[in-house]
Amino acid sequence: MRDPILITKNDHKKLTHLIAGRLEVSTPDREYLESLESELDRAKIVEEETLPADVVAMNSRVTVKDLDTGDTKVYRLVFPTQSHAENTVSVLAPIGTAMLGYRAGDTIHWRVPRGVRRLKIVQVLSQTEVLAV
Repeated sequence: MRDPILITKNDHKKLTHLIAGRLEVSTPDREYLESLESELDRAKIVEEETLPADVVAMNSRVTVKDLDTGDTKVYRLVFPTQSHAENTVSVLAPIGTAMLGYRAGDTIHWRVPRGVRRLKIVQVLSQTEVLAV
């Protein structure tokens, strides 16, 4: 089993609710619920106020570097219903699921439709709690 990731109690509750309501999730996103569920199974759940500032939580703005292409991008990790805004990535997208719970400096190997991507979390720019999903 891989090392645990850190997830806040509130994010865990919302994400568990999202998984439980999988019939309400749009068809393209349903296939990624299993990956998210696996990530939550290995998560260490912490209180919001104890989550280190360099950990990617829901609604965090994160600088990510693709180690294969050298591209660097800034994303906000969001719930599927919020992913239509510019520079957002859904937690149900392969890259979104991959970022959740990791820290700045971590390198992630994650399977995407075209193979395996190697991403480095360069910096967590902000962690902003969003009350409504």
